[in-house]
Amino acid sequence: MNERLKLYATVPGGMEGLLADELQQLGAEEVKLGRSGVGFQGSLETAYRICLWSRLANRLLLPLLEFPVETPEELYEQVRTIDWSQHMRATDTLAVDGNCHRSTIKHSHYAALKVKDAIVDQFQESVGSRPSVEKDRPELRIHLNIHKNQARLSLDLSGESLHRRGYRKSSVPAPLKENLAAAILIRAGWPEIAQQGGSLLDPMCGSATLPIEAAMMAGDVAPSLGRDYFGFLGWLQHDGAVWQQLIEEAEQRREEGVDKIPTIIASDVDSRCVSASRRNIAAAGFNNVIEVEQRDMVDCTPGELQAGLVVANPPYGERLGDEQQLIPLYREFGELLRYRFAGWHATLFSSNPNLQIGLKPERHYTLFNGPIRCQLSNFLLHQGKDEPRKEIPLSEGAQMLLNRLKKNRKKLASWIKREQISCYRLYDADLPEYSAAIDLFQSEQLWVHIQEYQAPSSIDSNKAGNRLFEIKKVVQQLLNIPAEQIFIKLRRKQRGTAQYTKRGNDGAFHQVEESGCKLLVNFEDYLDTGLFLDHRPIRNLIQQQAKGKRFLNLFAYTGAATIHAVVGGAESSTTIDMSKRYLEWAQENLALNYQAIYSKHQFIRADCMEWLTKESERGDENRRQYDLIFLDPPTFSNSKRMDESFDVQRDHVALIRQAYRLLAKGGKLYFSTNFRKFKLDQSALSSLEIKEITPLTIPPDFERNQKIHFCWQIHHAE
Repeated sequence: MNERLKLYATVPGGMEGLLADELQQLGAEEVKLGRSGVGFQGSLETAYRICLWSRLANRLLLPLLEFPVETPEELYEQVRTIDWSQHMRATDTLAVDGNCHRSTIKHSHYAALKVKDAIVDQFQESVGSRPSVEKDRPELRIHLNIHKNQARLSLDLSGESLHRRGYRKSSVPAPLKENLAAAILIRAGWPEIAQQGGSLLDPMCGSATLPIEAAMMAGDVAPSLGRDYFGFLGWLQHDGAVWQQLIEEAEQRREEGVDKIPTIIASDVDSRCVSASRRNIAAAGFNNVIEVEQRDMVDCTPGELQAGLVVANPPYGERLGDEQQLIPLYREFGELLRYRFAGWHATLFSSNPNLQIGLKPERHYTLFNGPIRCQLSNFLLHQGKDEPRKEIPLSEGAQMLLNRLKKNRKKLASWIKREQISCYRLYDADLPEYSAAIDLFQSEQLWVHIQEYQAPSSIDSNKAGNRLFEIKKVVQQLLNIPAEQIFIKLRRKQRGTAQYTKRGNDGAFHQVEESGCKLLVNFEDYLDTGLFLDHRPIRNLIQQQAKGKRFLNLFAYTGAATIHAVVGGAESSTTIDMSKRYLEWAQENLALNYQAIYSKHQFIRADCMEWLTKESERGDENRRQYDLIFLDPPTFSNSKRMDESFDVQRDHVALIRQAYRLLAKGGKLYFSTNFRKFKLDQSALSSLEIKEITPLTIPPDFERNQKIHFCWQIHHAE
């Protein structure tokens, strides 16, 4: 067992130096940094100790043969020079992993197959039987690496990546790997902080990987003590007695070390994360060590805890639009540290350099989360002359915003109560410094939808991000609601149906009510919610006039106007939109309100311009006729399903005329547009009876923006 073996431990990028230090502490000798790994020498006992105790390594490899190779045939012959009967039996299972880089053999999978063929052919020729392949947990795992035509063939003593400690029973989206979490904690100085009795707080714990790894470090717990599989367990040269001795030593150290673990608190605002954390903590054996709480980050306080480390791995904002949603989260984290955790250390791990917390770090480190280049920032939160404030104060500008929201709320209160309004706009860029729209939706609980208008390029991005953070903070303070009930989006100038572009699939639907109509809204998956609040008056007007009428809804979106018509007693309705998803949404809206014969209410997926052209060209006897039409086209559209683009300023005359041909005698056509520079071509439409009703269709919550839309009523003469 004292024979010196040449070994190689692999590690994620950016962690090679940390691993080299750790290996030396575990008994490795002649340590040399390599490419995504560290080479060293040590006994078999040292190799076992590293498999059991390394917090950073991915795999531990025992090289068997190194050789130049240019062809698959050369590879096959070299592998056969090894006597594989010294390592495994013909009845055992094996797996081969291969990596080829900048070599004439380019296909890693094919190279691995040649290695496997060489081994099984050797057994077939010598004993008449051959090992079988087992990908997951074979008795022997073999690793091939070819770089610049230089091959290294190794036994994988770890068997599977050492980051798999065995305690992850539940996961969450984008979890940290355990060895990356360990590297974050080491770079943050946690081992020294823990030794001094400092506490650890993770306010965005996800599945609790950081708190669990922190407990293992502080409690002298071998990270792989809970694993039941290693690559060397099925190896013929495995020394069971040495391994058992190391296990007993690790169990003894754990028993003695657990009582020394300082306070560790894991919390998350998401109940699913809290549930996953509790299962993983229980599996790791730290139920009585790590405290788990469901709590909004902004409610975190140090209380009576001894100053220690606040560590956070917040979301990175990789999905389109998420970055804007995350700016306030990062700013809140910075404010939390500044005003409540003076005297503590803090560490932030993120891949997005645009997301800043407003504090100057003492040091940066680069680490990789898979292929994602990330930055680890360490902060020392200096104690000021006075005790830190428990409440995060509002800036002068934020206080002005709060006062404006209170004023708007008071102004709208009587109207909201009288009209029983449950969804309305509270604020629309009233203050130039806080350029956003704030909409409130009362469902099973209160939801807030904030759309920040894109700042000019001349405005510093950090300043704009801080304003958005303040908007969210003010809204939370005014309405006293948790952060998860607030949704933030950046509203850029859109063309065509870009505002309808789907952003994700995660959002839940919430039922709201408007004038007796039940409607579904979604705050996460699209830029808009599915309900245009400024159209509330025209929808109510349609509802009042719909009884016994045949109703046509063009460019229908989610069909809210159709629902108002149906609830108002429309005899029949036709709802037309080009989007399959929005038509399904409209049908779901109808199902909430109406259980009668669906044949009276048609949903047609079509280009409205094309559909109108075909219908208007039919003969009088075959042409559809409607008593009430709502025409609300987009400003511009060039959808793939359209043969030609649509521009409301250019095409509105033809559009209105075609829709008018479907209007029955005595009927009414309502034409609306949100294009702020729109000019109705009165001369081209002089033969029609047209009356602008825009002022009547601007609701009280949109009075500050009289150009939110334009609306005309077009009569059909008796």
